Amino acid sequence: MRAVVVRRFGGPEVLEAVEVPVPEPGPGQVRIRVAAAAVNPVDLATRSGALSTAGVIPPRDVLGLGWDVAGTVETAGGGFAVGDAVIGLRDRIASPLGAYAEQIVLDAAAVAPAPPGVSPVEAATLPLNALTAAQAIDLVETTGTVLVTGAAGAVGGYAVALAHGRKLRVVAVASEADEAQVRAFGADEFVPRGPALGDRVRAVVPGGVDAALDTALLGLDALDAVRGGGEFVAFAAGAAPLPLRGIRVQHVWIRADGERLAELARILPPRVAGVLPLARAADAHERLAAGGLRGRLVLTP
Repeated sequence: MRAVVVRRFGGPEVLEAVEVPVPEPGPGQVRIRVAAAAVNPVDLATRSGALSTAGVIPPRDVLGLGWDVAGTVETAGGGFAVGDAVIGLRDRIASPLGAYAEQIVLDAAAVAPAPPGVSPVEAATLPLNALTAAQAIDLVETTGTVLVTGAAGAVGGYAVALAHGRKLRVVAVASEADEAQVRAFGADEFVPRGPALGDRVRAVVPGGVDAALDTALLGLDALDAVRGGGEFVAFAAGAAPLPLRGIRVQHVWIRADGERLAELARILPPRVAGVLPLARAADAHERLAAGGLRGRLVLTP
């Protein structure tokens, strides 16, 4: 089968389309014929070598790319039957094959039924971003006010919606052009991105917010908007600031969870920024790196 892998680090040009054996599932696993795979920032960080430098990925000769998958089950297991439409998450970042492939093997516990009435391209945008947002909010204990940076992004938009669903007061940070969109997600307050974020958030929430979900990786700028003794959640390796003013700083380390994914897929809308064939994975990486996307690019084998 065809797959896209990395044998050396660098720009999009290091992505290689290769022929590899069809993977065989073991006990408790299912093989999925991939219909769509989303492209995420973590794929760019893997390809560039940033995650290896950060100590997240050990030395490997070959690295697979792609965390999100939508497709159909080819081998029964774990309660799934051949032909079932499913979505799933590959969370083993150092494995030699990922979702940028024609077929993938996942633990059955990482797989969920595909949401009805949604195309595979749409469904592929859900797993990583929805689970990341949900697991980040799980870390926050406050019942008060939460700041979400990057609120128009794929993870940030879901974080706004889920925080709103928990009856938290949501302060969203995004481009001025995205205000209407993030308010539609459920934001109660809006602060345009820019300098002196802490001062501008405190003008809306005197004393600072109770917690921050820093999906835009602003670090200290976002931390400055949090009250003393509040909470802060970081979303990338090396992105967690020092716990100044007694703020509890945590890091969300995403994990596959098919049962939770099934719940999220029923309530969160997919967000597709564009579709490209698997052979154009390098183009997708270039487009994502250029910024400005709302939703995820999706590759189809």
